[in-house]
Amino acid sequence: MTSPLLHPALSDCRRLFLRNYEVMSNIGVHDFEKQGEQRVLFNVDLFIPLSESTPQNDQLDEVVDYDFIRHTIDVRLAQGHTQLQETLCDDIVSELLKHPKIRAVQMSTQKPDVYTDCEAVGVEVFRFRETL
Repeated sequence: MTSPLLHPALSDCRRLFLRNYEVMSNIGVHDFEKQGEQRVLFNVDLFIPLSESTPQNDQLDEVVDYDFIRHTIDVRLAQGHTQLQETLCDDIVSELLKHPKIRAVQMSTQKPDVYTDCEAVGVEVFRFRETL
């Protein structure tokens, strides 16, 4: 995937990111995946206009908090078993884009334990807020 940083609509943005957030999740279509939880890694990039994310008073409420990203993921996972990573990614990205300061989101999920002959299987999505 081409870097979203090259998109002109993001030229005035700061990128906030969460890397390799590892959680246990009920996800998958295979019978062995439905037997219990498995590791899922989340990588999230939020693109926020500098005008919405440049603190004047060095206070947390002036920016988007990292805990917001983690909480959004955790709330979605608490809803129960998901068959597809595509569904999980789309749901979380949609929720993240509801935040009024966020212009775009790039997110990937990876399941590192599904196959023994590769590092991970996953999906990645990039979306803009519908109204720019």
